Amino acid sequence: MESISVDVLVLGWGKAGKTLAGALGRQGQHVALVERSPQMYGGTCINVACVPTKALIHRAEERRGTDDPADYFATSVVARDTLIAQLNARNHAMLAEVDTVTLIDGQARFVAPDQVEVSAGADRLLVRADTVVVNTGTVPAPPQFEGAADSTRVYDSTTLQHVEPLPRRLVVVGAGYVGLEFASMFAHFGSSVHVVDHNESLLPREDRDVAEAVRRLLEEQGVEFHLGQTVQSVLDHDGAEQGPGTVVTISGSPDLGTRTLRADAVLVATGRVPATPDLDLARAGVTTDARGFIEVDEHLRTATPTVFAVGDVNGGPQFTYVSLDDHRIVLDQLVGSGGRTTKDRVAVPTTTFLSPPLARVGISETEARELEIDVLVAVKDVAGIAAMPRPKIVGETHGLIKVIVDAETDLILGATLFCIDAQEVVNLIALAMRTGTTASRLRDGIWTHPSTTEALNEVLASLRPLAPGA
Repeated sequence: MESISVDVLVLGWGKAGKTLAGALGRQGQHVALVERSPQMYGGTCINVACVPTKALIHRAEERRGTDDPADYFATSVVARDTLIAQLNARNHAMLAEVDTVTLIDGQARFVAPDQVEVSAGADRLLVRADTVVVNTGTVPAPPQFEGAADSTRVYDSTTLQHVEPLPRRLVVVGAGYVGLEFASMFAHFGSSVHVVDHNESLLPREDRDVAEAVRRLLEEQGVEFHLGQTVQSVLDHDGAEQGPGTVVTISGSPDLGTRTLRADAVLVATGRVPATPDLDLARAGVTTDARGFIEVDEHLRTATPTVFAVGDVNGGPQFTYVSLDDHRIVLDQLVGSGGRTTKDRVAVPTTTFLSPPLARVGISETEARELEIDVLVAVKDVAGIAAMPRPKIVGETHGLIKVIVDAETDLILGATLFCIDAQEVVNLIALAMRTGTTASRLRDGIWTHPSTTEALNEVLASLRPLAPGA
């Protein structure tokens, strides 16, 4: 077996791993990066998740009523694939151009804390490294209902992006953020969409006014919800009378009983699991939690100090920008002062790309009540915000804006933005929270016009004490 020795070995092309490999390589360290699939050069985000799905969402929003749904979807997938091929190639080139970085295709498995065997067919390569960084990410959780393994019509969030043809009827299992993004997307493409979720209410972690606003929007787009219910089975049929498809059996409480839904495709969006089973982590002394995620400390070190775990595989928030921050922490450990930790993260925003987007940062009104914090709350429907004409200009007035402010200090504790440009404005609010910028300063800020940001002038002027109630 051939062998090589490097300073740092990175397993997986995710955001943290590729950025870390490039940064260390440009500093002269010898780095090897292993990826088991050439289709994943650059990581999950650019190849199968954030970028391609948002490209499809954008295309879906652009569809006109005169566009044939199936043809439009097919051309949208071609456009998606063209973009992703370019990004995949560019990501590979960015590291291939660094002389001290060695790129290796194959499946990695530990044989010792500092040794990893990489296999590609009959070929074997032993890589010895002073430091190993595990960056293998996650994969969609497999379906747990009867008939899923035998069905040709059950998809995950990766495979559904290439479904052929566009399903006339789509059942989405799971009303989390991924499930709702795909539900909204396919509704815009022209599918009839049903969403099944075991929770009795939509988005249980959101305030009820926010969740209800989301539900109203999606129902207006044609999405039908089956809450408090679970999928029991799927059964494909040749459809002599109604055409080929699958029958989805769902059940809930005794009042809801059991019913069936007919579908051309079923999306299982019930979470993701760590991509670790093939790594032989025990040989490296690396431990995992009950779900299989690698356990790390605040510096992202595993139980073996020379092995780090970054990105989704370490069980932290599954966002590419958190993975990017993971790379900063490990880089600081290896070539910096070693002071940066996960505890430094404050006001990390999130966005669900509905149409319009739903963005959040900090605590909600519900959480403020639970914490018994003395707060002020401002909430306004987007359609009623006079100082923000941009939604009316572009014809998208759905949603609301809600801000939670500490009554004593005037500091922003949280915000929910369900509106056009929410994914941008939430970053401004997050920055204000990190820097101690008060709500009053945002309220009195001078913003460009017409913009979504200027909604802060009017919304923050309506701050009121938290009303009594649950």
